[in-house]
Amino acid sequence: MTDFLEPAYGGRSLADVLPAVALAMRTPVPGWPTGLPSLVLPEAPSYVVFLVDGLGADLLEAHAHAAPYLASLLTADSTGTAGVPSTTATSLTSLGTGMTPGGHGVVGFTSRVPGSDRLLNALFWDKDIDPLQWQPHPTGFQTLAASGVQVTSVNKREFRGSGLTVAAQRGGDWINADRVGERVAGAVAAAASRPSLTYLYDGDLDWTGHRYGVASAQWLQQLAIIDAEAEQLRDALPSHARLMVLADHGMVDATDPERRIDLDDDPAYRDGVVLLGGEARFRHVYCAAGAVADVRGRWRALLGDGALVLSRDEAIAAGWFGEVSASVLPRLGDVVAAARDNWGLFSYADFPYETRLIGLHGSLTPVEMRIPMLVA
Repeated sequence: MTDFLEPAYGGRSLADVLPAVALAMRTPVPGWPTGLPSLVLPEAPSYVVFLVDGLGADLLEAHAHAAPYLASLLTADSTGTAGVPSTTATSLTSLGTGMTPGGHGVVGFTSRVPGSDRLLNALFWDKDIDPLQWQPHPTGFQTLAASGVQVTSVNKREFRGSGLTVAAQRGGDWINADRVGERVAGAVAAAASRPSLTYLYDGDLDWTGHRYGVASAQWLQQLAIIDAEAEQLRDALPSHARLMVLADHGMVDATDPERRIDLDDDPAYRDGVVLLGGEARFRHVYCAAGAVADVRGRWRALLGDGALVLSRDEAIAAGWFGEVSASVLPRLGDVVAAARDNWGLFSYADFPYETRLIGLHGSLTPVEMRIPMLVA
């Protein structure tokens, strides 16, 4: 797995951000680490955590000319990792709960609903699945608020009360903010309180990368807008507040037609498989009873160097998901396939939307896993 970057759980992963912020604000939280963590943040009574969807650290470094402000904050010590899979729903939940995917249970873009042959789409959710049951643990937002911190989310109206928001980041106040000006003004107002945690989210760069690819003219323009937004926000914040800029994952372009595998082309991919989940860079493969070993071996032979194929037990032993609770175990694929390099594992029958995407993420390559952790 030398071509993969393992998640830095317990050190510099998204799950470690809120505990590090609590220490930096000198706000003791029961059950959270109190010693010196690997992620040490400057002391401040107020923190604004700005998550830019899709802004991997390698991408920022490679395209520093389009984001001079953010690039100026990037050092060898200002990066961390996403969890596995490196996808938005999983990452936002790790950030919001301070837990690894195996603990909080949002284990991918799509994952099996235990006891059924259907999938939960964690971004769009399913109205008959209670997010409080799917992810019952208190979020870091709730925990900080209970410890006396003013917690505020500044985000789009459409995300308020969504299934993913409730599962991953419930707690505190909410400011509707669909545009840059609303986000900056809302964050500045919220950060005036001491102690306070203000959370901002911007998903436009990720959307642009999916549609046009990273390093496209459209993506570079969007990156420049994000850079200006971050600099404007830092300039407008009160002097007692710190700004932390993060990402949930990076992205790779999957444009080589020979590396865009259609899992529907060869019936062998479906032999012994009852359900496909995950996404094109990280597939959860749910198998018929007794078929796991055969499916794993067959997928390994079929994909060759295109993906690392492991059984669920092997992936857990490798530490991909952190410690996995019993309730989360059946949500993980019996077999998982993590794409290498710029390969994609598509199903035109089950996931037609993915076939129209250029930029993808979800696997463990460094460009997908390494994220910026910038403090200004």
